[in-house]
Amino acid sequence: MEIFPAIDLKEGKAVRLYKGEMASAKIYGEAFEFAKKFQDLGSKWIHIVDLDGALGGEPKNLEVIEKIRKNSSVKIQIGGGIRDEQTIRRYSDMGIDRLILGSAALKDPVFAKEMARKYKIAVGIDSKDGKVALEGWVKSAEIDALDLAKEFKGSDIQALICTDIQRDGTFEGINLDLTLELARVSDCFCIASGGVKNEQDIYNLNEKFEEHAIRGGVIIGKAYYEGRIDLQKVIKKFTPNI
Repeated sequence: MEIFPAIDLKEGKAVRLYKGEMASAKIYGEAFEFAKKFQDLGSKWIHIVDLDGALGGEPKNLEVIEKIRKNSSVKIQIGGGIRDEQTIRRYSDMGIDRLILGSAALKDPVFAKEMARKYKIAVGIDSKDGKVALEGWVKSAEIDALDLAKEFKGSDIQALICTDIQRDGTFEGINLDLTLELARVSDCFCIASGGVKNEQDIYNLNEKFEEHAIRGGVIIGKAYYEGRIDLQKVIKKFTPNI
């Protein structure tokens, strides 16, 4: 199972939200410093979300993202405000390893699949009460999360990122049922996000993945920043060669 330490960017700082509410943002420090720390802990990936970009519809934290890319050797996946091919190409040229389409994939799944044939693309499905949220989670669509996931079965997307907004930043535990269902209907590499509370939560997810023969990973955010998880221990467990 892949481990994805997370950096949510707001005005260049690493922050965490509660249930996706921007007003709840808690600042933890400089994003660049956390990126260095995750690399030092042995992480293979960093998951970055440009929160300002998600709300504004275009990248807003390019300077700090570029600094992280130039000064780290880990793989980076980025989401937030990626709505067109020009932005995808810009990030790809910067050396970003995977681009996450959220609102763009919801509004135009065909576009997302076309981009996945040309670039390294993940699709973010952010679920609120079973429906897909968009544009920085401030709006909800009348589209069922499972129906959207089905659109990408057999496509070239590299991963499906499954977020339960109602659990994000709450320490209530991963929504296993949602994650497993999205993985089942899409047959994609599935990354669970939202609600991670402790190390056992991650081990339980891994057991379910193995039980159902699912390829996937987990995004670890607030649980790390609040000291509830020994990230180095988790990374070593799932990356034995460290």
